[in-house]
Amino acid sequence: MIIDLPSTTTSQVNSKLVQLREEGGAVTLGRVLTLVIVTDDGAKTEDAVDAANDASREHPCRVIVVARGARKAAPRLDAQIRVGGDAGASEVIVLRLYGELANEGASCVVPLLLPDTPVVAWWPHEAPAVPAKDPIGQLAQRRITDAAAEKNPIKALDQRKSGYTPGDTDLAWTRLTLWRAMLASALDLPPFDRVTEAEVSGEADSPSTDLLAAWLAGALKAPVKRSKAARGVGIVDVKLARKSGVVELLRPDGKVGTLTQPGQPQRRVALQRREIRDCLAEELRRLDPDEVYESALRSLGKVVRGRTPVKTSAARKPAATKPVADKPTVDKPVADKPTESPNGEAPAAKAPAKATAPAKTAAPVKATAKAAAKTAAKTAAKAPAKAAKAKA
Repeated sequence: MIIDLPSTTTSQVNSKLVQLREEGGAVTLGRVLTLVIVTDDGAKTEDAVDAANDASREHPCRVIVVARGARKAAPRLDAQIRVGGDAGASEVIVLRLYGELANEGASCVVPLLLPDTPVVAWWPHEAPAVPAKDPIGQLAQRRITDAAAEKNPIKALDQRKSGYTPGDTDLAWTRLTLWRAMLASALDLPPFDRVTEAEVSGEADSPSTDLLAAWLAGALKAPVKRSKAARGVGIVDVKLARKSGVVELLRPDGKVGTLTQPGQPQRRVALQRREIRDCLAEELRRLDPDEVYESALRSLGKVVRGRTPVKTSAARKPAATKPVADKPTVDKPVADKPTESPNGEAPAAKAPAKATAPAKTAAPVKATAKAAAKTAAKTAAKAPAKAAKAKA
């Protein structure tokens, strides 16, 4: 059932809610929290409401939608109450704010909050740079954003890092749950070698790819590269290099992944891209700070961006011979000197090269031979004189 209340007030909305509950025969409300959705009025608002309705079947709650309308219109509040089959397992209150009232969403939300229950704020599209400093964010114990829905997802992810406050989370992180579970289970199987380096590839503007690479960098204490995938959506490929070989989890089609491990057959695993309602339901299961998400944000600076593939242990051996291969480049200036000859002729340029080394070494050899000959001649001349003296 949908009830429209045009040009109304929050007190009238509250009175109508009490009336509907009494008419329906509900003595108490079985609501565990209040979910506040902050968005701009438009077609995307219904998508957010549908996702909240699906999540409410697992977490019965009161959903308050703050739909900000035209700022240049006259101040007005149009409300809509949805109960029954149109609200899932919750009750939905849609507040459409116009004019100056569009910036007063927190004031309109406070009278409608359920008493003694947690408050969760969700920005399904554009979110403030620091959600905890937003007026609605200050009312909530848990603040949910979605960097993938921003105009610049990677920039939005950097803002999440700089403005992080305990209680913040992002659906780009929630989409990694299956990936994190598969990679952790793969490393729990023998051989238990240490991961020496890793590479995560995906779409260039995929914040989930960046978060997965940051999580691996912080958890494995190893260098991690983040590269752009040639094809595929979202996260496409993860490679973990170990001494025994490379563990690879590949998902090119966004549906089914292939896990490859040394000494084991390939396995196909379910890695379907998660819907928003599933991610939202997962985030509503816990209302305490997510320390692992915070750690992943802090590790974003450790990720190296590039296209260089992950090297296996066998591929590292040639790396030690690089300095030897680079030595000929040092001799280039010596080879280029003959080309500076005034006449520029090739034969004249080669001549000094042949004479440089031998000329310097031959001179000392000849001088030594002459000195030896003179010494021998003097010795031979003195020998008869010494013999004559000996006879006398």
